[in-house]
Amino acid sequence: MPDPAARDAAEEASAFSHPAVAPDASAAYGAHPDQVVDFYAPRDGRPSAPLVVALHGGAWRAPYDRRHLTPFVDFLARRGFAVANVEYRRGGDIPRQGAKGPVAGRWPETFDDVAAALDAVAGLAAEHLPQADPRRTVLTGHSAGGHLALWAAARHVLPAGSPWRLPAAPALRGVVALAPIAHFARAVELGVCGGAVTELLGEAEEFASRSLLADPSLLLPTGIATTVVQGREDIDVPAAIADAYVEAAAKAGETVGLTLLEDVGHFPLIDPAADACAVVAEEIAQLAF
Repeated sequence: MPDPAARDAAEEASAFSHPAVAPDASAAYGAHPDQVVDFYAPRDGRPSAPLVVALHGGAWRAPYDRRHLTPFVDFLARRGFAVANVEYRRGGDIPRQGAKGPVAGRWPETFDDVAAALDAVAGLAAEHLPQADPRRTVLTGHSAGGHLALWAAARHVLPAGSPWRLPAAPALRGVVALAPIAHFARAVELGVCGGAVTELLGEAEEFASRSLLADPSLLLPTGIATTVVQGREDIDVPAAIADAYVEAAAKAGETVGLTLLEDVGHFPLIDPAADACAVVAEEIAQLAF
């Protein structure tokens, strides 16, 4: 049996080995430099294609931006999708006192940005990516981006008074969340991504109150078709997180699909060279087409 850490490192190296792919167009959804969406046209030239809105991962930390997701985004474009690759504000580059690296996320800016981007993306696509059909929108995201995708699809069930709450469910065909940080309590128990969840929300009272607004496992049921794709050998965001989210959904009366991939870790889900990436594209296609 291969060493899990060595396997994870090799899979990460493969996923990050592909050169970034430049977008066909970009558009701002706000004034901050990180408030931008990159658009990728379907490579087969079709005049109308489902729109996939993608949210990158990286533990909500500043060093990881949307560029590392562009090979995956291009992979989807080559499969006939129109794609919007969303950037958003992440944690500061300067570590919090006593921290070893960049802080995970900004409260509330990370959520402000994702909400604003999702509200704006259909209009921006109409202008910058006319091939995109917003009536066939699927939301996807990897790791921390998977969390944000699930959260964005649940804004209509946020507590009353939340600035991010929608009056009705967003117009989505569904969500395909890739190894998402989908259950905050379980993620904290497992120390996922070096304590990133606690860095994002804060501790004690802040964690308790903010979880009600940010934890996808507490924002159920959504009524939106949702599938989680998870590598069984993932040591970054273990399969136990997906299991806990699916169980929470079931308790809320909702069925969430769970596709568990054998002999797969965290990064092959977004690696165009990996078979797992084709599985992800097929899961998206089942909702979109």
